[in-house]
This record gives sequence, structure tokens and C-alpha cells, in this order.
Amino acid sequence: TAALARAAATSGLSSLIVEVEGKSGLAAMYGSPAFSYDEVTLAEADEAVGRAAVRARTLTPDEALVEYLEDSGMGRISKRLMTSGALDMVATAIPGIRDILVLGKIKQMERAKLADLLILDAPAAGHAITFLQSASGLADAVRLGPINTQARDVLDLLGDPERCQVVLVTLPEETPVNELVETAYQLEDRVGVSLGPVVVNGLYPELPGLAAVPTRAAEEVGASLRRGEATTLSAAASFRRERMALQAEQVARLADALPLPQLRLPYLFDAELGPAQLDELADAMLEGIGALT
Repeated sequence: TAALARAAATSGLSSLIVEVEGKSGLAAMYGSPAFSYDEVTLAEADEAVGRAAVRARTLTPDEALVEYLEDSGMGRISKRLMTSGALDMVATAIPGIRDILVLGKIKQMERAKLADLLILDAPAAGHAITFLQSASGLADAVRLGPINTQARDVLDLLGDPERCQVVLVTLPEETPVNELVETAYQLEDRVGVSLGPVVVNGLYPELPGLAAVPTRAAEEVGASLRRGEATTLSAAASFRRERMALQAEQVARLADALPLPQLRLPYLFDAELGPAQLDELADAMLEGIGALT
């Protein structure tokens, strides 16, 4: 999410990140304090280099309901409803109402064109399906009234590939690839949302010299190795080659199982990700997008 927003900004497109769980540590990647329901700017626009701004906020069902009631002229009772636990009672009576409150707010933000690109940092695979499917379930269960209208509007958004696409992210490993393929087909079959390119994260970049014999390579540059270093270097090179082969196998398997374009991001050997690392990931993402056009 952070890299996609950075890539958009580099391309001159303003972006607004919306978090629904608020536990990703995304703000720290931009060197910013944790953000909340109130919108914050993670990166200022820079017209000199054509870079747009990146903004962010969180969104919870309680906060979305309060805002909905205030917009409907019921601000005086909104906070009392929250403190009384009314939303919990409604959520028990109407399954999916929490998710539709969030999705309804997303729909409102998209219609208001608050940014060129609205990026929803959605829940993980299992929850994401029920989250996005909530509108369909409520539209069938509640035939009339504002809930039905809200659900229908959300379905229109989710079903329009010009307005909404899901970008799935995986690691080049067997279990994550299996989960992504299963999630992709469930999203298409049960939600009807369009799928964008798949992001394959954490790929080891090509490294020259992995096949070299350490002692011979050292001699060619006039260097010498201490006892045991040649064996250690050979073992490290062998491990790296094996990992890259396994990753390549999973990337190929993903391409066979799911015929979608792939955006491949490198593994970064950094303990923490900050603005510099985001720039590197954003550049890799833009390079992949450029290869698709």
C-alpha cells in the first residue's frame, strides 16, 4: 500500500490511503506519527519535480456511523449511540452492517474524488472476502430503505473496473501463492470485483558471481581468503541460488494458475522500511507497470 501510494505520487497522481485495521505500521514507513480518523499528509506535494501528495486516514465502523449520523442531521444522538453500544446490538441483528458502514464511506469518498487514487489497505485474505461480500448479502437481506440503497451503491462501485480493482499481494512461497490463487477466484466468483495486477513481494534480486569458485575469484583480484572462508562463501552462494530457484518456481506456478500480470518487488535487506526503501519499491513497481503498457 505504501509503495503503491509512493509510485502514484511519483507519477503526479495524488493518493489517499485508508486503513481499516490501523495496525500496519504504514505511517512509520513515511517517517510520520501514527495517523487516526482525521486525515493527515504523509508526503507533501512537490510541484518542482511533479510529485503529488500522499494523504492517509483510518476508518472504523463506529467512526463511519458517527459521521453518517452527523451528515444526516443526527449529530446530537450519534455519540450517545456509540457509548451505549448500539452498534454492537445492530451488528448482531444485521450481519455485515459493520463492513457496509466502512464500504459506504469509501464509496462516498470515491464519489467526492478526494484524490486521484484511493487506496484501501484491506484486511487479510479470509476477512477480505467477507468484507467485500457484505454489500451483496445486505442487498439481498434488506430489500428496502437506506441500507439497501447503500449496499446497491457499494455493489455498483465494486463491479465497475474503471472505479475499483483489487490488487492482491503474495510472497514467492508455496502457501502464500496457494492462498492468493484461492482468494482470487473467490473474489471473482462471490464478489464480482475486477482483479488488477498481482504484486509478488520479496524477490531476491539477481546477484552476479554466485557460480564463481571463491578461491579462484579471490586470486583473480589479488586477494586472499582466510581458512574456512571459501567454504562459507560457497555455502552462502549455494543457499542463495536454491532460494532464487524456489522463488522462480513459485512465480511460474502462480502465472500458470492465475493468468494476471505480475508486479515483482525486490527483497530489501533492511531491518526497517523508510522513505528511501519506499522509493526503491515504488521505482520497481513503476518499472513493472511500464512493462505492462
